[in-house]
Amino acid sequence: MDMEAVFWLVLLVLLLILEAATLGLTTIWFAGGALAAFAAALAEADLLVQVILFLAVSVLLLVFTRPAARRWLEQKKTRTNAGSLIGDTGVVTESIDNLQSRGQVQVRGQIWTARSVADEVRIPEGSRVKIEQISGVKLMVKEER
Repeated sequence: MDMEAVFWLVLLVLLLILEAATLGLTTIWFAGGALAAFAAALAEADLLVQVILFLAVSVLLLVFTRPAARRWLEQKKTRTNAGSLIGDTGVVTESIDNLQSRGQVQVRGQIWTARSVADEVRIPEGSRVKIEQISGVKLMVKEER
């Protein structure tokens, strides 16, 4: 095995180790390019061909497979705990007034401190609200219309 093939093999192993350590879908595409360049080096292709093959395969994998891989990984994420409340509907149990720092919402049988996403908006008791986000231990809500 010549030095070029050894280089591509070492690069391939390093990129795979880095990907395994981060699990961020950052280096796996370049590992594919290194594998292609390693195969070209074993076939005794010119160094320029190996480099072009490495770059081309890496870019093609990055452009065409990364979006699908990210979508596949994102669908497996399940929101848990407080994060799972985002998008839910609650009922205001104490009127929400950001300027007076008061307001509560009942969601899934629990009472939460709540604030309006818009400071100037007051939401009266009994109103239905949608949870837009969570800031610390407060629900940030918007009145449903």
